[in-house]
This record gives sequence, C-alpha cells and structure tokens, in this order.
Amino acid sequence: MTKNLFVAITGRPNAGKSSLTNLLVGEKISIVSEKPQTTRNRINGVLTQGDTQYVFIDTPGMMKARTKLGERMVKSIRSSVDDGDCAILMADVTKKISPVEQKLIRSFDENGTNVILLLNKIDLVKNKEELLPIIEEYRKLYDFAEIIPISVKRRINTDQIIPALEKFAVEGEHFFPDDIATDRTERFLCGEIIREKILWTMEQEIPHGTAVEIEKFKSRENSKGEEIIDIGAVVICEKNSHKGMIIGKGGERLKQIGTMARKDIEELLGCKVNLQIFVKVKEDWRNRENLISEFNAADE
Repeated sequence: MTKNLFVAITGRPNAGKSSLTNLLVGEKISIVSEKPQTTRNRINGVLTQGDTQYVFIDTPGMMKARTKLGERMVKSIRSSVDDGDCAILMADVTKKISPVEQKLIRSFDENGTNVILLLNKIDLVKNKEELLPIIEEYRKLYDFAEIIPISVKRRINTDQIIPALEKFAVEGEHFFPDDIATDRTERFLCGEIIREKILWTMEQEIPHGTAVEIEKFKSRENSKGEEIIDIGAVVICEKNSHKGMIIGKGGERLKQIGTMARKDIEELLGCKVNLQIFVKVKEDWRNRENLISEFNAADE
C-alpha cells in the first residue's frame, strides 16, 4: 500500500525553510541566503521512503507585499498551505513571535490545519532551559500536533521530523517518480543557483530587483567525448546603475558570480559547464505582470 503526504513549509524569512527542505530531501534544490525573499517560487522537494512519498513545499517567507511580485509570493504561500495535507511552521528561537507567525497561525486555525512547529537555531541558545517559556508561548497560540526544538545547521533533533510527519500520510499513489528530489527542471535550478550567487555577493537592496532567465541550455560533446552543457543566462535588473554594480569594475563581480555559479551547476548536472552571463535592464519589472511571468519570477 503506497502513501503520500504534501507538507507546506512556512515561516518568516530566514527561519531556515529552504535549508530544511534541502536537508529532508538530501539534495540542494532550494537556494539559501541570509537575505529575505530568497525563495520566490513554490518549490516541491520529494522524498520517497519505502511506500511513503513526502512532498515538501518550500514557500517564500511571509512578508508584507510591496510589489506585484510580492503579491504573487504571498498568494503562493496561501495556496501552498491550502494544498498541503499538513504544515510545518519554522520559527527562529532567537527572535520573538512576530506578526508573521501570528498571521500564519490564524490561517492554520481557519483551515483546521495539522501543524508541526519546528523551533530552529537552538544551537544558538546556550541555556536550553530558556526554550521552555518559548515553547509555552507558542503552545498558547495553537494546538500544534508536535513541537520539536531543532537546529538544521547542526542537525540537532532533525531525525525526529519524518517520524512526526508520518502519521499524516494518506493512502494513495505517488505523484512523482520515486527517484527524483524535485519537480523543478534543471534549467530552473540553474537560474536559481545564479540568483543565489547574486544574493551572496551584492548589497542588501539590489538582489531583490534581479531575476535570472536561462536563454540557452544545450548539451554537446567535446573532442574527448565528454559532455559539456552550454548555458546562456541573462540577469535582469531594474536600473542602469544596478547593472553597473552587478557587472563590477572591469567585470570582476560578474566574473565572481559566474565562477561560483558554474561550480555549483557542474555539481548539480554532473558534467562540465560553459556558462555565459549577461545583464539587461527592465525598469520596474517587479510591478509588471507580463515580465514577472516571462522571467518565471514567482508562481501564479
């Protein structure tokens, strides 16, 4: 008898949602940075253990929408919670309960959602007794199915997550092949890797105004019969001044972004990659619905 379970992973930005998704599926499928809005699209991570298939829906961090792109991201979070059989609320124990968590909890309450609360980053709490009042504070807000203090970074108590979820699995066919880790294409993941490196190397505001479009993705063999994939990527930004900053003096920053991205893409694809990155300006693209869709910057 096969079972499946769709799990929406929710929480404020930087709570550790994408890192958790990568840990649970055993592969890097979601990009990670310390900047808010790193995850824009709904990304399904797939883990098949025995007869049970878990589908983890990595959602954008809940925030106040300031652009049409932001509005789409908020809609994506809501639809993910509605589509899931249960949810994980990721919370950062080093921060007080915020309006973000309270808003998510209200939506859980409205839908009668089964929720597992993961209190992340406990490795940063020296006196573990300090966790008790935090747990109690959350317990007063919602009847969580389980509350598990964890550290994704240090792998503390993360082995308790799957057993806690298992009881919510329902009988049914697997929706995805048992041997895949995500339903997203390699082309999409390559674009996300490039965007991750922009987030890592750029100042606070500029990365939020960038998108990556993969225009070329073609496999060939070199003279030695080895596979090489030629990838042509375009970084979209909102201002000419941003374009100059992304490229950097003498092209140094763009070269740095490309070198870092190529290394990760080669690891993802398992072969050599010829990566070329260009930069284009599309003013105020985050408020233009047609461009948001064209760049696949956020799910409908």
